[in-house]
Amino acid sequence: MNALRNKVQLIGNIGKTPEFKTFESGKKMARFSIATNEVYRNANGERVTETQWHNIIAWGKVAEIAEGILDKGTEVAIEGKLTNNTYTDKSGVKRYFTQVQANQLLLVGKKAEEGVKE
Repeated sequence: MNALRNKVQLIGNIGKTPEFKTFESGKKMARFSIATNEVYRNANGERVTETQWHNIIAWGKVAEIAEGILDKGTEVAIEGKLTNNTYTDKSGVKRYFTQVQANQLLLVGKKAEEGVKE
């Protein structure tokens, strides 16, 4: 059960071109967001699609893989853990944010099929 304490699995589409960075140490980082959609019927029977945005960060080998395969619109499956962080903005206000630290990613959907053919 310890492996299930902080585990996130998401399938969604990349919202914009991912950001990649290589540090002086050689360590790589990838940062991107994905949109997940939930479809349901409201009280009037109308079909509703609700979109949630998730900030993703990947390090090391996962970031290297992401750099070679991810682009805006790509459908991807992410597995990782939630991390909470803080920073101080330009006005001196402390800000809090949550992101998913990816430890696995997998292409899904049409773009994955197209990528396999090339």
